[in-house]
Amino acid sequence: MATATKGTVLVCGASIAGPAVAYWLHRYGFAVTVVEKAPGVRDGGYPIDVRGTALEVVRRMGILPQLQEAHVATRLLTFLDADGSTVASLHPQAVIGGVEGRDLEVRRGDLTSVLHRTVADEVEFVFDDSVDALTQHAHGVDVTFRSGALRSFDLVVGADGLHSRTRELVFGPEQQFHHYLGYCFAGFTMPNVLGLSHEGVLWNTIGRSAAHYAVRDSDEVHGLLVFTHPEPPYDAFRDPAAQRDLVAATFADDGWEIPTMVAAMGDADDLFFDVVSQIRQPRWTSGRVALVGDAAAAPSFLTGQGSSLALVGAYMLAGTLATHRDHTAAFAAYERETRGFVELNQAQVGVGNATLCPTTAEALARRNERLRSLSTLPPETGRPAHTALTLPAVVA
Repeated sequence: MATATKGTVLVCGASIAGPAVAYWLHRYGFAVTVVEKAPGVRDGGYPIDVRGTALEVVRRMGILPQLQEAHVATRLLTFLDADGSTVASLHPQAVIGGVEGRDLEVRRGDLTSVLHRTVADEVEFVFDDSVDALTQHAHGVDVTFRSGALRSFDLVVGADGLHSRTRELVFGPEQQFHHYLGYCFAGFTMPNVLGLSHEGVLWNTIGRSAAHYAVRDSDEVHGLLVFTHPEPPYDAFRDPAAQRDLVAATFADDGWEIPTMVAAMGDADDLFFDVVSQIRQPRWTSGRVALVGDAAAAPSFLTGQGSSLALVGAYMLAGTLATHRDHTAAFAAYERETRGFVELNQAQVGVGNATLCPTTAEALARRNERLRSLSTLPPETGRPAHTALTLPAVVA
């Protein structure tokens, strides 16, 4: 590995984009510190996809074999009507447009663990802390941490997700960049009451959906409840009791396994509640600070591209910093060379919306008709948006 001579960088966030950009920055000669508000690397979580251009990123990082070993290999998705009757049972990639035998599906915690192990001995990690204030000046960025520590860095990278604190400190309140897509969701683990294995079951009625997702053979599955809501329920964001009450009231009159799911949600110690939204902003960089991944341009889980965009964005940002004379030129190149790919993938949200949670009877009927018409075999090629960016070479 190269000796750190190009400057110091603080990376905020240790999920996917953070460790990925830390890996490439270290490789290109920067001294990197990663700060994460959680007490450690976050385990568990829903399966996420690594596909298209992102596969080449992980291959260049040398972690493709580890992710292939962790591949979930979901075999079947079954869609149900409101009464629990089957609409269609299909290979997942017949629905989402992936490439059988090449695209990867791994638990989020498996990906974050692999990324952390890859860089843990090379960069500094500071857990259970976060950034409270940033002050930029001509020669760097002075950082005040929640712990009270004061440090200075040449550059700061915000890789701290949809509700990025870095973005708020540098660009202003989230509301001006947050585009709510009309849905809320609650995710949690629950008993595998349906006896599922390597498969998912998705139930729908108008404006509401529920899923049981079995990653492997296990006594537990991932439960997901998604529903339309006219405005973001701000009152519930920091109140788990209010979140549970909102979800329970929304699904109160539904049948199938919904009462069991609502009860399991009430008992779950890993409930994750949020809105379905995108981050859209005209600039991802300001002065000596850059954003990457969901902090810059969250596409929403309806696209299935959040993790892939994080990996690609990390590669592109680090590469421009390695090849340009200063951070100003590098940041301009990062935005110029990456934005089109990101926005093309953000535009895929309509496909996911129409599949996961149709909002009218007509839309639901069209979705079901389309599902019934699909072949049970996966397509040979994925969506063009997934591979729309050709990566520049690794900097020598």
